[in-house]
Amino acid sequence: MRVSMFLLPVLVILGALGLSSVYVVDERENVLVLQFGQLKQTRDEPGLHFKLPIVQEVVRYDSRILGLQSQPLEVTPLDDRRLIVDAFARWRIVDTVRFRESVGLEGVSAAQGRMERIMNAAIREVLGSVPSGAVLSEDRTPLMNRIRDLARREAATLGVEVVDVRLTRTDLPEQNLEATYARMRAEREREAADERARGEEAAQRVRALADRTVTEIVSTAEREAEVVRGEADAERNAIYADAFGRDEEFFAFTRSLTSYERALRGENSTMVMRPDSQFFQYLRGDGTQALQAVIPDAQEDEEDLTDPEGEARLGEDLRLGAGPAEPAEQ
Repeated sequence: MRVSMFLLPVLVILGALGLSSVYVVDERENVLVLQFGQLKQTRDEPGLHFKLPIVQEVVRYDSRILGLQSQPLEVTPLDDRRLIVDAFARWRIVDTVRFRESVGLEGVSAAQGRMERIMNAAIREVLGSVPSGAVLSEDRTPLMNRIRDLARREAATLGVEVVDVRLTRTDLPEQNLEATYARMRAEREREAADERARGEEAAQRVRALADRTVTEIVSTAEREAEVVRGEADAERNAIYADAFGRDEEFFAFTRSLTSYERALRGENSTMVMRPDSQFFQYLRGDGTQALQAVIPDAQEDEEDLTDPEGEARLGEDLRLGAGPAEPAEQ
């Protein structure tokens, strides 16, 4: 019983020492074995490994690619136009021993600060050697490659490899943005004014051409209408003259009847004029004499109907006498 009481603590101590002498290396990390602060072994093969308990310790470093987001940095390109630049870097530890010697006990956190200073220096050097137009252009790949190569040479002293560098933002400072936007607005307004002026000029030309075309068409139509109207009036006057020359009394009678028909209508039967007016020649009592003077000629024309020649002549007289008539002068 007494032996078992002493054996149990011994077994516990031996078990603890055995566990402390074993460590596992993950495939995503590199391991340094230190003895009293001095480097004894490096392990990068994944698996189970052994060390001296108590006197040796294991320091682990991530072997994967790590990211670094730099703080906004103000740079001045060749044309003295200040820019605000953000960059993002990918890096990893490739030499664990050198990395331990360079950063000491702080490890990755200390490396992040030193990497950011290296990145800022590389960004200032590269972007300060080109104009701002190259920095603000869409294709900045050559600039980013130059920054990566420069930072890679500097970071090699830390046992670190810079895998890639990307410029995430390149912009103007806040105090310069308003002036830049105002200049851009002024340029766009000037371009818009030029476009409107050219459009108005083109519209004026189109309107002038259309007005001239309308004027020419209207003038041509009026000229042709006047010609046709003049020819019609000449033909009408010739017909009137021929009819008047054949029988003046019958022509005057038919014209008077036409004037009566047009003037004495139901909606326009009120007339104010002297009773002895020439217009009422055939409506007065003495107008029967003039009517009788016309009727004998008509009777003679009836007698002429007995022969073909007389019938043809009377038809011609009636046709000419029944032509368009105008009201007699009042």
